[in-house]
Amino acid sequence: MGWLSRLFPGSKKKEDSKTAPAATAAAKSTAKAAPAASEAEIPPERVGLDGEYDDSGLAKRVALAFDDDSTLEDLGRLWVAQTSSKVVLKGEVPSQDYLNKAISVARSVDGATEVDASQVKIMAQG
Repeated sequence: MGWLSRLFPGSKKKEDSKTAPAATAAAKSTAKAAPAASEAEIPPERVGLDGEYDDSGLAKRVALAFDDDSTLEDLGRLWVAQTSSKVVLKGEVPSQDYLNKAISVARSVDGATEVDASQVKIMAQG
């Protein structure tokens, strides 16, 4: 089980979309190419996996980015949420290095303006 399927059961990425930022770029180009000037562009934090509007779009794309990063094994103890354009990480991780990598990956997702990891605990080694 991967990050996306554990955190958002029923969510599936498109087979032709390998990364979350690519899906976001496609959504932006589609929105900009829309003929009707009255159509509002979807805010980057609300772009879903397939370019559609999704209240949890940023969190889902972060989970997908975690799936795409081979160094971030899904340990089942870290969760991803969002508050507007802020990514919120909660739970436990095995080391500060793991947390730093997760923060770095989350920050790289289009639409993320901030990453809050204050609710993450580093598990004691030993």
